[in-house]
Amino acid sequence: MNLVDSDDSASSGSKKRFRSGLQIQNIEEYDDNLVNGQKSDTLGESNGSFLSKSSRLMKNFKKLESAYFLTRCRPIKSSGKPLSRHSPISSDGKESIVVTERSSVNNLASKELHNEGRQSGWINPFLEGLCKYLSFSKLKVKADLKQGDLLNSSNLVCSLSFDRDGEFFATAGVNKKIKVFECDTIINEDRDIHYPVVEMASRSKLSSICWNSYIKSQIASSNFEGVVQVWDVTRSQALTEMREHERRVWSIDFSSADPTMLASGSDDGSVKLWSINQAILFLHLGVSIGTIKAKANVCCVQFPLDSGRSLAFGSADHRIYYYDLRNLKIPLCTLIGHNKTVSDVKFVDTMNIVSASTDNTLKLWDLSMCASRVIDTPLQSFTGHINVKNFVGLSVSDGYIATGSETNEVFIYHKAFPMPALSFKFDTTDPLSGHEMGDAAQFISSVCWRSQSSTLVAANSTGNIKILEMV
Repeated sequence: MNLVDSDDSASSGSKKRFRSGLQIQNIEEYDDNLVNGQKSDTLGESNGSFLSKSSRLMKNFKKLESAYFLTRCRPIKSSGKPLSRHSPISSDGKESIVVTERSSVNNLASKELHNEGRQSGWINPFLEGLCKYLSFSKLKVKADLKQGDLLNSSNLVCSLSFDRDGEFFATAGVNKKIKVFECDTIINEDRDIHYPVVEMASRSKLSSICWNSYIKSQIASSNFEGVVQVWDVTRSQALTEMREHERRVWSIDFSSADPTMLASGSDDGSVKLWSINQAILFLHLGVSIGTIKAKANVCCVQFPLDSGRSLAFGSADHRIYYYDLRNLKIPLCTLIGHNKTVSDVKFVDTMNIVSASTDNTLKLWDLSMCASRVIDTPLQSFTGHINVKNFVGLSVSDGYIATGSETNEVFIYHKAFPMPALSFKFDTTDPLSGHEMGDAAQFISSVCWRSQSSTLVAANSTGNIKILEMV
């Protein structure tokens, strides 16, 4: 799927951690703890992992240094009272030149605590981020999803979504089908062809799917004709459909805090809010409970993790808008910094949001600065992947940010640093020779983390789907 800018849009888990002062363990320590049969394998693997991480450190030293100073210069919110700079006042109202030993000790102790608190306030997040950045060495393929129609030219996967327990994941795209697979079965059973446990057909090409985080059997979809549908996976049928959008719907999202609330964003320049309970009552035809009018195509919508009262969406006018849903007339905050279409937004936590754009960057924003109405300085800009034309996917988990690239690669960033932590390139296999061959026209089209794990599913523009794990 191609994206359009506002100018012409009207027409279109490892636990290993490294502490500061990294030390190489003496090889003689291994001699005491390992038997001879295991020694060479363990040493080789350990040394290889260490060299990989050391290489990453040295390669990105300048960026790490910049991130260090940026974190150090960032304002620290002080919770304690400011230290008094005035001399003690005697009982007669005059300055006393006598300072007791106790007051001197107390002042010194409070200054030390203040300085220690200030230092830990910025250094701890930096070190924690560095540990997370170095926790994994590579992305490993856990499984390839093999489908019988892989050679079909209309197999672009537009969206991936896991259910609430991470047990099943669903795929959807231009083949007009929602397919549901059991994740562990794909990983553990090596088959010639993997068949979905459920398959549901749509009348139009599908652009987005989202599993309800509370109702396990409920999944929502949007399509190129502007129709939003809610499906019952157990019965393989649509429960309700909403037809108020006038053009293609790019994105949908269920609220985690209020699982009856659904939002959709469309090429018609609107965001619509839906109540699932209301939709089912009205003879299976949904009626929106609210509409936000945008100035350009809406490409992505996202509820915060802890609230159903606010919503963020990205637009073809290069901006991200954050709304309090109790006032749909004006945004609570506008985020300005991208110079092309904002294709995706995800909440990293309750106060931080990451955005993806076809300007080749991801950006991290702090919504606690919303009092200013306009935020034009992101906390971080992530670069390394290529994205100038297509939807390439965006997913977040425990501070790790996964995105695709038009180089047919998956990139993993950590929120603390602007450069990729890991990457993995999809290669294509020639069906006749079996040889791997690159294809410059292919790109990653969707990524999705499995909840509470270091595993993610990624798909590309030919329908090639892989389950990857950070190791």
